[in-house]
This record gives sequence, structure tokens and C-alpha cells, in this order.
Amino acid sequence: MEILPIIVSVVISFAVGFPVGMAYRKKIAESKIQGAENEAKRLLESAKKDAENLKKEEIIKAKEEIMASRKELDLEIKERRGEVQKQEARLIQKEENLDKRSENFEKRENELENEFQELEKQKGEVEKVYEEQKGKLEQISKLSQEEAKQQLLNEMEKEITAEKAALIRDLEQKAKEEVNKNAKEMLSYAIQKCAADHSQETTVSIVALPNDEIKGRIIGREGRNIKALETLTGIDLIIDDTPEAVVLSGFDALRREVAKIALEKLIEDGRIHPSKIEEMVEKAKEEIAQTIKEEGERAVLETGVTGLHPDLVNLLGKLKYRTSYGQNVLNHSIEVSNLARIMAEELGLDAKRAKRAGLLHDIGKALDHDMEGTHVEIGVEVLKKYKENPLVINAVEAHHGDVEPQTLEALLVQAADAISASRPGARRETLEAYIKRLESLEKIADSFEGVEKSYAIQAGREVRILVKPDKITDDQMTILARDVSKRIENEMDYPGQIKVNIIRETRVIDYAK
Repeated sequence: MEILPIIVSVVISFAVGFPVGMAYRKKIAESKIQGAENEAKRLLESAKKDAENLKKEEIIKAKEEIMASRKELDLEIKERRGEVQKQEARLIQKEENLDKRSENFEKRENELENEFQELEKQKGEVEKVYEEQKGKLEQISKLSQEEAKQQLLNEMEKEITAEKAALIRDLEQKAKEEVNKNAKEMLSYAIQKCAADHSQETTVSIVALPNDEIKGRIIGREGRNIKALETLTGIDLIIDDTPEAVVLSGFDALRREVAKIALEKLIEDGRIHPSKIEEMVEKAKEEIAQTIKEEGERAVLETGVTGLHPDLVNLLGKLKYRTSYGQNVLNHSIEVSNLARIMAEELGLDAKRAKRAGLLHDIGKALDHDMEGTHVEIGVEVLKKYKENPLVINAVEAHHGDVEPQTLEALLVQAADAISASRPGARRETLEAYIKRLESLEKIADSFEGVEKSYAIQAGREVRILVKPDKITDDQMTILARDVSKRIENEMDYPGQIKVNIIRETRVIDYAK
């Protein structure tokens, strides 16, 4: 009975304390929530302030970058102005040169006018002598007036004809000397301004190896790796005793470059098996395609030719992997373009058309492995497809004399092509073909009657012929040189031109005893 009041008091305390506790906990929870909300508001305000500060910093940085860009732009504009001033100075110099040439031409015209007046004066004297002879002949010969007149006319006609012929020959000789001099000066100027590197490519490429142990991995089990690489690229791999090197052999420089890049990638990767080889060959082809595009763009940029179709630019890039007598065709095309432009500028012709035709003149060589026909025919067809200027197409078609050139710029492309091909070291042949060509050259020269001995010199660009002085006269030497030149042109194929130099020498020998 005493425990009952205690239990009742405990129950009553619990009944009263539980709601109070719950209310207290609720108040504490609400207080925490309010604190969390306040903290969230404070963090939000702080984030906004940080964002504003960051925004201001970015604006300041942007302004600084704009100022730096403006400074760079001002510097570039200053440099461009300097270049423009230099170009203006060069143009002024060219104008002065043209004025000097104009003065020389006017001076020459005055000299010709004076010579013409002198000729008219001589004609008056001849007429005076003619009248005197007419009177005397009528008295002495007792000829009729018509007969005497006819006789005098015949004599004077012969005399005047001889004088005219002599004067014409003299003027022609002077004109030829002046033209040859001006042409040599212009060509020398153009060649000096355009110095191009000459190709030294061969039909093989060498890939360096980190060590000789990797040769076995390149060959693979039962030669499967080397067979896969040769099949995919069309290039022969020569693995011999050469230390730390593999030789790639093939006439096609493009395929050889693909094989070289693929092999270098395989060596760098270390995993060499047929599937990896195929993957690397595809990557190499993609890399070569990009290189071709870049090389075409470089050629266009270097020559300043604008407005070319992208496909033509790509074809130009392919010329990097084409050679003609050992000369890189892309470098040759760039050189021809620059030479044609310089000569056109010197002559006051259309320099843009000349350099464009010079750059495109061998474009057909990029496709002559894939299409039938000469590189000239293929090039003309491609340029017509991309709607090139008809005068540019004519220059390309005429650069080997297949058709008649329609413009002076086309003739300049012919000259520039010959200059580029005939530079010392520009082109080369195999040793057998080289020796055979020199032997043929000497054989043709020795076959003519009166030739004592002939020598092919200057790498076959000149043949020096010694003739027998008792059988060949000085006048016959000119005819002999022409006959030898014609026969060489008809019977031989050669790059550039061959100089025929004939020497006639008389020697008298005696002995003092």
C-alpha cells in the first residue's frame, strides 16, 4: 500500500514531464533550423560577394588582354607600314629603271633617225651623180634616152641595193646584240633573286633502329610482319648487316614515305604484329594526307598565288613526293613560278598570271600515275575541270611546245621551266643513262666529215668539236654547228639544252737544229 502512492506520483510526473520535454526539444529543433537558415543566408550573401569580386577581376583581366592585343596590333601595323614603305621604295626604283630604259630607247630612236637622214642625204648625192652620168652617157654612147636611163637605173639599183643590205645587216646585228644583252641581264637578275634548293632524293629511304635486336621483331615469325608491311605499302624492306638501320626501297616516294612513317611508329610503339602494322599504315596515310595539304598551302603562300581550288592545292602538295630526273617537282614548280613572276615584272607584263601558270605548269605530274596521257594533257584537263583562266591553261599546255603560246607570259613560263631544269645539280640521271647519253653525243659529233675529235663536257651540256682546218673552212663551221645541233635534237632526249662548240685551229710546227 505504501508503494502505490510512489507509483502514482511517478506516473503523474511522467505524464506531466513528457509533453514538457517534447515542447523543449521542439523549441531546440526550431532554434537549430533558424540558425541553419541564418547560416545559409550568410553563405549565400558571401557567395554573391565573391561572385561580384570574381566578375570584377575577370573584367579587369579582359581589359588588360584587350590592351595587350591593341599593343600587338599597333606593333603589327607599324611593321606592315614599314614593309609598305620598303615596297614603295622598290617601286620607285623600278620606275627610275624604266625611265632610264625609256631614255635609252629614245636615244636609240634618235640615232636611227639620224642614220635615216644620212641615208636620205646620200640618196640626194646619188641622184646628182646620176644626172651627170646621164648627160655624159648620152653624148658618149649615143644611146637613146630610154636605153641610157635603163642602164643607169640598173647600175644605181645594184649600188643602192648593196648599201641597203649592208645597212640592214649592220642594224640587225646591233639590234640582236642589244636584245641579247637585255635578255641576259633580265635572266641573270631573275636567277639571282630566286635561289632554290635542289632535290637529292633517291629510290631508297633509311630508318634508324634503336638496336639490332628489333630487326627480328620487324621480320616476325616466318616473316609475317615484313610480308604484311610490304603488302600494305608496296615497298621492299631490306634488312641486312647494316648496323641499326633498315632500308626501304621503292620508286614511288609517296608509298616509301608511308612505309617509313609506319615503321617508325611501330618501332616507337614496340608492338609489332600484322594487325598493329595495318593500324600504323592507316595512321601514316592520314599523316601523309595532312602533310600533302600543308605542303600545297605552303606552295601557294610562298608564291602568293590566290584563289586556287582546294583540290588543286591538294594536287600541288602531292608534287612534294614526285621527282623528275631527281628534281623535286614541287620545289621546281615554286621556282618556275617565282622566276616567271620576276621576269614578268621586269618586262611590265601580268605577273599574277605568270606566277600562277608557273606554279600549275606541272600539276599533271600529280596524277600521271593514275591517268593515261602526258602530264601536260592531264594538267590541262584538270585545270579545265576547275575552270581555270584559259590563258593560264594555254601557258601550261605550251610550256613544252605542244601548242603555240598565246601570250608573252606563256613564253616566260617556258623560259623559267628551262632555267629551273638546267641549273647545275638540279637534275640527274642514272650512271648508265648518263654515260650512254655522253657516248651518243660524242658519236653524233664524230660522224660528220672533217671532225677530228669531239668531247662531251659540262655534264653533257656542251660538246666541244675539233675540226680539221684543211677540210673545214670558217664559213663551213657555221653550217656544221647547225647540222650537229639539228641531229642532236632529232636523235637524243636530254634535259635543258646542249651547247655545240666548234674549234678550228691551224698549227705550224718546225724545229731549230
